[in-house]
Amino acid sequence: MNIYIAHIVRPALSAVCVATLAALAACGGSVCVGFDGCTGTTGTPSLGIAGTAATGRALASATVGVNCAQGSGSALSDGGGRYSLTFNATPACIIAVTSGGTTLHSVAFAGGTFNTTPETELMLVYLAAQLGTSEAALIAGFQSNAQFQQVLANQTDVLAAQSAVVTNLQQHYSLTLSVPSFLTTPFVVGQQGVDSDLDALAKAGAIDANGLPDPAAVSLMTSAGLAHPLTTTSMPSSGGAGTGGTTGGM
Repeated sequence: MNIYIAHIVRPALSAVCVATLAALAACGGSVCVGFDGCTGTTGTPSLGIAGTAATGRALASATVGVNCAQGSGSALSDGGGRYSLTFNATPACIIAVTSGGTTLHSVAFAGGTFNTTPETELMLVYLAAQLGTSEAALIAGFQSNAQFQQVLANQTDVLAAQSAVVTNLQQHYSLTLSVPSFLTTPFVVGQQGVDSDLDALAKAGAIDANGLPDPAAVSLMTSAGLAHPLTTTSMPSSGGAGTGGTTGGM
């Protein structure tokens, strides 16, 4: 290239790239590197999570906070306990829904429907025990612990924990739950399904008057999880969330 032309073109190219850098980065497009060209970059993907928060009654106008391996979001539930939010994040995610003195937790291993109920709270208790820790420690350490992120991002591990919760609740409280897939099944408060299962669990004593799992149910899931620990066989090299790499059972 002619030296005179290069002196004109390269500063001009740089100016164009700098002027559009913010917009391109926000869209996950190309960003300018130096004076000689641009290279592609990928931003944090958009993630959509929806669900219903209930204890047998709706957690209406509740604060919904979602903390993920990367990114976080928040929303308010509606009068039926339903929530929906879309934000930039990488799963796995821990969901916390707070209404008055009641806070319940859940997990999302992808985008989609993920409810928050006393059943999902017990599922996290079970998973924490499988990991050799408490639910409180799992939640507190999630964003800095690669193993926690890996397990909660693993659909197989999470759904196995869901099945274990159903099995242990049915055996201990002598009842039959109509919706074993309580984590991801859409439901409406006051109708048959997940909500009627919550009512049955409350009548059996597994859910207390505040809508929280009864201490006996928490102890049950802790013991069950400890009896079936998860062993990490491979960890993501980046220290982030991954899929697979764990073994365990119900």
